[in-house]
Amino acid sequence: MGWIEFALAMVLFMASHRIPAALGVKEGLVRVLGARGYTALFSLASLALLAWVIVAAGRAPFVPLWDQTLAARWAVNLAMPLAVALAVFAIGAPNPFAFEGRKGDFDPDRPGIAGLTRQPLLWALLLWSCAHLGANGDLAHAILFGTFAGFSALGMWIVEARRRREMGADGFDRAARHTGLVPFAALISGRWRPASGPSVARLALAIGTWALLWYLHLPVIGVSPLP
Repeated sequence: MGWIEFALAMVLFMASHRIPAALGVKEGLVRVLGARGYTALFSLASLALLAWVIVAAGRAPFVPLWDQTLAARWAVNLAMPLAVALAVFAIGAPNPFAFEGRKGDFDPDRPGIAGLTRQPLLWALLLWSCAHLGANGDLAHAILFGTFAGFSALGMWIVEARRRREMGADGFDRAARHTGLVPFAALISGRWRPASGPSVARLALAIGTWALLWYLHLPVIGVSPLP
C-alpha cells in the first residue's frame, strides 16, 4: 500500500500542473478569482500535494541504494536557505518570464528578481531536490527527488519557450536584456546591476520561512536537519 500511495501522490502532483491548463480550468478560475487569486489557490494546492508526496515517500518500503554522508547533510543545510529565499522573492514579483511571477509592473531596466534569474522558483525547486537527493539514498526518495529535479530542469526549458512564443522573439529579447536564466549570469556578465537592496519584508519572510521549515523538519518529516 505504501508504494500505491506514493505513486498516486506523484501522479496527482504532476497532473495538477498540466490538467488545469489542458482542460481550460485555469482560464475559468482566472476569470473568477483573478490572476493573483488563481496563483494563490494554485500555490496552496501545490504545497498541499507536495507535502503529501513527501509524506508518502516516507511511508513507502525502504529500499537502500547508497549511504548518507556528512557532506550530503551539509549540502542540504547550505542549499535550503538559498532555495527558500529564491522561492519567497519569486512568488508574485514582477516577472513576465516565470509562471509564478506577475506580468504587470515589470521594468526591463530594473528587472528585480528576474535579473538574478528568470526562473527563480524552478531553480529553488531544483536546488531543493538535488540537495535532498544526495542525502536520501533509498529508492522512494531517489524517485521523488530525481523526478522533481528533472521536472524543474525541463520546466525551465518549457516555460522559457512558451514565454518566447507569447512575447515574440524580439519582445522577449528586449524584455530579457538585463536578465539571465542561470543564476548570477547577468550579474557576472555585467548585463545587470541591482538598482537597490532586497526587500526587507521579503528577506524577513524568507528567513522566517526557512527557520520554520528547519524547526518543523524533525516533528513533521521525522528526521533532524542537523548535519
